[in-house]
Amino acid sequence: MKSVQLNNNVLRDGHQSLAATRMRTEQMLPVCEQLDNWGFGALETWGGATIDSGLRFLDEFPFDRLDALKKACPKTPHMMLLRGQNIVQYAHFPDDVVTAFIKTSADHGMNIFRIFDALNDTRNMKCAIDACRAAGAQAHGTICYTSSPVHTVAKFIEMGVELEKMGAHAIVLKDMAGLIPPMEAFAIIDGLKKKVKIPVWIHTHDTAGLGTNTYMSAIDAGVDAIDLSVSPFANGTGQPDTTRMLAILQGHERCPQISDEQRKSLREVRTHLEKVYAEMGEFTSHKNEVIDVDTLEYQVPGGMLSNFRTQLKEQKMEDKFEDVFREIPVVRKALGWIPLVTPTSQIVGMQAFLNVKFGRWKQMSPQAADIALGYYGQCPAEVDPEVQKIAAKQAGKEPISCRPVEAPGAQHKHMDDLRKELKAKNFPSDDEHCVIHAMFPPQLEKHLKGEGPKPKPKPVAMPAEAPKAAAATATPAASSNGPQKRYGLTINGKQIEVGVEEIV
Repeated sequence: MKSVQLNNNVLRDGHQSLAATRMRTEQMLPVCEQLDNWGFGALETWGGATIDSGLRFLDEFPFDRLDALKKACPKTPHMMLLRGQNIVQYAHFPDDVVTAFIKTSADHGMNIFRIFDALNDTRNMKCAIDACRAAGAQAHGTICYTSSPVHTVAKFIEMGVELEKMGAHAIVLKDMAGLIPPMEAFAIIDGLKKKVKIPVWIHTHDTAGLGTNTYMSAIDAGVDAIDLSVSPFANGTGQPDTTRMLAILQGHERCPQISDEQRKSLREVRTHLEKVYAEMGEFTSHKNEVIDVDTLEYQVPGGMLSNFRTQLKEQKMEDKFEDVFREIPVVRKALGWIPLVTPTSQIVGMQAFLNVKFGRWKQMSPQAADIALGYYGQCPAEVDPEVQKIAAKQAGKEPISCRPVEAPGAQHKHMDDLRKELKAKNFPSDDEHCVIHAMFPPQLEKHLKGEGPKPKPKPVAMPAEAPKAAAATATPAASSNGPQKRYGLTINGKQIEVGVEEIV
């Protein structure tokens, strides 16, 4: 059999999953040539949260990053994650904005668009698929995996067949929370390979420790490609590490032939990324690095688990953690067993919190109400009629069954509107700026005015003979959820992490 294709996600999902999407372009560039020459089938370099985070926290214009990475990695196809009609935001955008974004991105060198919808509503994927084909790019129709009474192997396969008919060039099974058991992965991949003529890829995380086993089952079922990363931006809430996966695959008939030079190159990439990871201590957490079996129970992406612990602590509701997460299946069922992926995971989690704090359905978030009323799309199962009535009353609007972007009374800014707004402010009004303005107007304006966030200075190495001085000027790193505070120190050019506990 043909060797399985290995993709690498370290420049996007790797740092999104393990370091809050805070890796700067300048931190990526030193390893780009090695990644480009290694032999990966594709490099995920853009999309997901990188566009939002780049503007909001790093003061980077998104297309500048894409241009830089494309120049640094010209040989390997680039891929991005696209939220269908949401593009890389949470709201639905009109077709002309979606089309313009995809065409512009393709013009800047994006080759593969992984297109998904949080509800698996293919109506919200069609425009993006059509736009990719028109732009000469690859449209990969993406199935969001989840587990519920209404999600079956047969349903996932049926969706894959539909996506092929819609014009997708490949099917991707996206397991965003690392939930899919190996045998179910085998069944879905095997079924898809028997039903569709286009390639089938799989994407998972190692949040619950299933990642490598799931990949092995998928490979045995004939999957064409898998997603990997590079440590330390790998494993845990990220994708399995490339070197680790190759070791597990050793001796398998579909294991790619890897040279000593390739192995050396991966070590060199890892060495650089370890330095970057140390620089990003403020945004990393040990909880994201280890297996979290709670994911299997709550079916929530690992990053959200740790964020929720922090948020509950801030609300002085640490003792309600189990209550909130027990409420998640209740909310999911009421909202039609929706998959938990951005943005639905955040919406369901927030509604579970509100149910615990104020009483069940006493206060609905606007987003949860919109899901109940059809403004995000068609849910996998029927929404609880009583919850839908509550949502309609609290939101002051009626349910819809049409494509959300075509909802009656919906007010959208089209490309002409966006261009006029930018011109009125004397900002660049080309398509690149128009599509970013559509999604992130305040962040773009700050960037163009030079008011964006300034990067923090890099830690300064302290001399060996003055460790006390180094400790005195230590910069805070990621805090634990306990009483111990953690700090990152740079001593003799080496990053170390120490814990400090107050003794009363």
